Amino acid sequence: MSVRRHPLLIPALILLMLIAALGSVTLGAVPLSPERILAVLTGGGDDVARAILIDLRLPRMLLGLIVGAMLGLAGAALQGYLRNPLAEPSVLGVSNAAALGAVCALYFGLAQVHPLALPALAILTSLIGIGALFLLAGPAESPLTLILAGIAIATLSGAGISLSLNLSPNPFAAMEIMSWLMGSLENRAYSHVWIALPCVAVGAALLIADGRTLDALTLGEDGAQALGIDLRRARIRLMLGVAIGVGGAVAVSGAIGFVGLIVPHLVRPLTDRSPSAILLPSMLGGAALLTLADIGVRLIPTSSELKLGVLTALLGVPVFLIHLMRERRLW
Repeated sequence: MSVRRHPLLIPALILLMLIAALGSVTLGAVPLSPERILAVLTGGGDDVARAILIDLRLPRMLLGLIVGAMLGLAGAALQGYLRNPLAEPSVLGVSNAAALGAVCALYFGLAQVHPLALPALAILTSLIGIGALFLLAGPAESPLTLILAGIAIATLSGAGISLSLNLSPNPFAAMEIMSWLMGSLENRAYSHVWIALPCVAVGAALLIADGRTLDALTLGEDGAQALGIDLRRARIRLMLGVAIGVGGAVAVSGAIGFVGLIVPHLVRPLTDRSPSAILLPSMLGGAALLTLADIGVRLIPTSSELKLGVLTALLGVPVFLIHLMRERRLW
């Protein structure tokens, strides 16, 4: 991977990510000063500060970084592979399939039986969704075929979620499902971090390994094959990376969209625009963006905390409008 246009891009994104992480542990309904945080981290401090920092904000901050990094990286990889600037994990139905699994865990009460039931089912259904994607797409290597198959899976998953809401046994169960679907990092613990971290690590490793393939695909499928790229194996690696990584992220955060769409467009003008050059910046930028968005939902004055997925959806609208206007050549 190379970031030739702006050599300071990676250091700047790392700095932004650290600032976002610091803000995540200091800002909230009860602000914590750096002195109180430092006292807790060195083994001292008062009980209130320790409970807020250790039990509430640190796992929330870690999940913001982990989930945001995975969503940003997955969006950049899919945009490069599909050569579509509007591609993101939900385009292939992965996010929807994972959401369906989580909704099933809530609907049938499995989430109450064991805390790992919800994430396990979310990851399992994301893998099933990818398997169905391969079956629907068949041996064709066309990105258009994959997009059409992904739309079919996303539609089917959406129908399953709507059905569960329609048949929900009581209003409280329906509200729990709706709340989860809107995405949030509220009331998360270290157990959620340990669920998401290995999935995101495996998914990120699979996606980053295909940087050369993504660059070769800018020449077209025939050009990539002429350069010795095995497109079939590359597609399997990419789909598995998206399914495992995004499935693990969605399992702990709920359905959070548009991060994978927004971040690659923000960092691409600062690179040489090759697909491999935006992978790492998108990963860092996604971590910073989602963590900053999570700070935002805590600070925006509302009667109840704004859901994270709602805020990221609002942030994604301008990106769609900019692309729409460019397509219409309004500027």
